[in-house]
Amino acid sequence: QVQLVESGGGLVQPGGSLRLSCAASGSTFSDKTMAWYRQPPGKQRELVAAITSDGSTTNADSVKGRFTISRDNAKNTMYLQMNSLKPEDTAVYYCTAIRGVRTLGWGQGTQVTVSA
Repeated sequence: QVQLVESGGGLVQPGGSLRLSCAASGSTFSDKTMAWYRQPPGKQRELVAAITSDGSTTNADSVKGRFTISRDNAKNTMYLQMNSLKPEDTAVYYCTAIRGVRTLGWGQGTQVTVSA
């Protein structure tokens, strides 16, 4: 029904930047809420940011002022611009699509490692 593929992760130094991408296919993209979650080692998956079909966004307190979520409906792609990265941002980052309260799928995840 929906396929999601994350990309853009990697190894960066504290204070560095990365831009993650989530490419969606298989169903309508523009009418769905999209979100980024992350799962640090040994911890539960947590919401990072979300963006609705009309562009309204929300961010976790831990990333406010540093991360920016966006979407390009023409490209069926969602982005997460991550600046001023900290070691505690290290996690596997996952993309998901949401209709109402139902998650429609998850990507395979992309690893972000912040280390000196």
